[in-house]
Amino acid sequence: MWPTRCVVCDLPGDLLCESCRRKLPWIEQRFACPNCGAPFGRLICTECDGTWPLRSCVCALPFSGPGAQLATSFKDGHELRLAPVIAAAMECAAYEASAWPARDGMSRCNPAELDALCYVPATWAAFKKRGFDHMELVAKELSWLVGLPLADALVRTPAKDQRELGREERRSNLAGTVEVVDSVVGMRLLLIDDVITTGASVCACAEALLAHGARSIGALALARVW
Repeated sequence: MWPTRCVVCDLPGDLLCESCRRKLPWIEQRFACPNCGAPFGRLICTECDGTWPLRSCVCALPFSGPGAQLATSFKDGHELRLAPVIAAAMECAAYEASAWPARDGMSRCNPAELDALCYVPATWAAFKKRGFDHMELVAKELSWLVGLPLADALVRTPAKDQRELGREERRSNLAGTVEVVDSVVGMRLLLIDDVITTGASVCACAEALLAHGARSIGALALARVW
């Protein structure tokens, strides 16, 4: 009864119209920081010190304009039909990043070199508020697109909303709040999230997975704050 509108330009038709798709401000992976995914950080990154526990990090869009509108419309606006759209954008970024090296000299994001996908889970408070885990929906779509199984291995215990906290507060807020509930021993995992800001969430999840025997962790996100 209500026409579908583009989440970027609000014109009726598609969730992301053809015109807005053509204008998406993709992060060029050849210039991005392989450690944290920040645009233009390949040589000198102002967003990280190169010590993240991730072997690589790939982000599709800056968290502004279309990137922010996609993320917030999906997560906070409950436009669940965006899950496959977001997954497709992340797949495009992963495909481009596969041509560029990570710190270890291997491809930054090549599904053929991975064992499974894993996602940063919502807290129970966020799940209760929204009624769904937004990254679980994206992970299922992305799993089908790239042909990798989904390892639903993480849960999070209560913590403050990260959006209210600064860089150092985010790290301390997540300390000890991520639990691994399934075997990941020896697995090469791709950890996905919607938005990477300081990296506190993906790093906490990566550290927990590595502590439980995972072989390596890469990260893939829709958007990057920088």
